[in-house]
Amino acid sequence: MHLRPRLLLLRLDPIRRLRVSLLIMALAALVTPLAASPAAHAADGTSVCTATGTLPINNGEYTLQSNEWNSSASQCVTATGGTAWSVSTANFNLTTSGPPATYPSLYKGCHWGACTTGSGLPIQISQLGSATSSWSTVQPASGAYDVAYDLWINSTPTTTGQPDGTEIMIWLNSRGGVQPFGSQTGTSTAAGHNWNVWTGQQTSWKIISYVLQGGGTSVTGLDVKSLISDAVSRGSVNPAHYLIDAEAGFEIWQGGQGLGTSSFSFAATTTGSGGGGGDTTPPSAPTGLTVTGTTSSTASLSWTAATDNTAVTGYDVYRGGTLVGTTAGTSYTDTGLTASTAYTYTVKAFDAAGNLSPASGSATATTQAASGGGGGGTGGCTAALAVTNQWTPGFTDTVTVTNKGTAATHGWTVTWTWPNGQQETSYWNTALTQTGSAVTATNLSYNGAIPAGGNTTFGVQGTWSGTNGTPTLSCTAS
Repeated sequence: MHLRPRLLLLRLDPIRRLRVSLLIMALAALVTPLAASPAAHAADGTSVCTATGTLPINNGEYTLQSNEWNSSASQCVTATGGTAWSVSTANFNLTTSGPPATYPSLYKGCHWGACTTGSGLPIQISQLGSATSSWSTVQPASGAYDVAYDLWINSTPTTTGQPDGTEIMIWLNSRGGVQPFGSQTGTSTAAGHNWNVWTGQQTSWKIISYVLQGGGTSVTGLDVKSLISDAVSRGSVNPAHYLIDAEAGFEIWQGGQGLGTSSFSFAATTTGSGGGGGDTTPPSAPTGLTVTGTTSSTASLSWTAATDNTAVTGYDVYRGGTLVGTTAGTSYTDTGLTASTAYTYTVKAFDAAGNLSPASGSATATTQAASGGGGGGTGGCTAALAVTNQWTPGFTDTVTVTNKGTAATHGWTVTWTWPNGQQETSYWNTALTQTGSAVTATNLSYNGAIPAGGNTTFGVQGTWSGTNGTPTLSCTAS
């Protein structure tokens, strides 16, 4: 199957988040005194009709935000009692190939520095004992929208700007053909439901989205921690980062009036606070760290799996003491290296509670000379493969093709042989064929020309069993 690249982002989060951040700070003098009062909650029937208006509700436990960031059309959100609210005025009409007009939502925690009362957030992911939510929604039969949680994770306990960790979206439903950011890279059965998993990389943060198969209008006691732990196991969330904010609302492209929340709750606890968890036993150190291959710009590693009293969920890879990558498997390819240079690596394992193992023994990789082969040095280009996601029984790889010549290429071809019988199931930004274990990938019309010193990437998704070893790539350019 050939997946066409998405030419337009569905959500321009940096712009939306920057507008919300600046306006929240501008309104801080008004919001803070309101939140400090015991009566700081919206009366039933109170509406907000400004693009960035907010209402503290349920005695300040939650904040209702209009968050219209990509449209000037009329929108009102109305608090209707407790945690219930609705989109009382809306009639958007944007194309679904671009970003949504708005994300009216209810949030708990610290959202761009504006914090609700008694949320218990932030909580470090490694110390997250439980996170559960119930949400009942009203969904009109027309329009184009999604019904989604938006969880924000940051490297520090608080931020007044764009979080730099991971955005986790949990889609309960959608209509009108809208899709999450990025591309589908797997499936999951976390929290007792079946999900399609989408991942993508924004400029300064990761996005992972869980799309409920079949959709729904409500959830009761949803085990949000299970989804967060699943994201950790896929390398999308750093367990040392912090959950700072949980939102639930509607991204709307078309229509929107009548969308609503009948009831909502979100609660998170730390380990040892009665909310479950409490695992403080780290995994054993990984063993047998070995360099399995090098090119002029990459080093491929493998190791023997660590053990844990519950389960190992992933591995952090360190180059010279600096974290350079995370993977759920027992192999990793480090990219962007300098030719003819020695690099020393270690690996640590972590479990779902965020416990980190001692470091493995070290292994040193020396990259090849710039004109060397072994990784695709012939024909003026090199190719490096990185395992970007891995789960049982699937994987997603990103291949970077770099022009090592002095003039622009007209086209390129990358070949490799899977070492463990892997089978590709989809690919993008390339024309790809597989015969047995042999794979040939060539450029498409729009990415064959690579300037001198430049690069392009393509992706491969497939299945594996036993071991997902990293192949050695060869590259030729014309």
